[in-house]
This record gives sequence, structure tokens and C-alpha cells, in this order.
Amino acid sequence: MTVPSGGSDPQRRPQQRKQVLLRLDPSVYEALARWAGDELRSANAQIEFLLRRALAEAGRLPGEAGPLPRRGRPPGGSAPRPPSA
Repeated sequence: MTVPSGGSDPQRRPQQRKQVLLRLDPSVYEALARWAGDELRSANAQIEFLLRRALAEAGRLPGEAGPLPRRGRPPGGSAPRPPSA
């Protein structure tokens, strides 16, 4: 089997997330960061959440857009607790 000259097989390579430079008014960023903190998200995750919601409401969210990546602790058992003093 021959691999295309572009590198590895595109069917097997995980899709990488795009990086975008975004310039915001400082007060808008602060409000966004507070909102993100209230919802236990990073500012970046909050921006993506809001963009996806706006795209979905406008009927423009592509069908191939996967779910938001899960961040933080995996679900399941609780973390071990330190011994009581």
C-alpha cells in the first residue's frame, strides 16, 4: 500500500483544531472571562460555545462539526481525599 506524498493517510489523522487570533476590547474580554468563570469554562471554550450556539440558531452549524471537546476531570469516581487531621 502506498501512502500519498502529502504524509499520513488523511482518513486516519485526527482533525486538528484551528487557531485564530482574536482582538477584543478589554472590557468585552473581561465580561466574557467572568461569564466563562461562572460556567466553569475557559474564555476560549466560552467563545467556541457561544459561536456554536449562534451558528446553530442561524441554521449554519455544519453537520460535520463534532461535539465540543470535554475539558477538565473525566467523569466517574471522585478524587481521593486527603486523610482527616
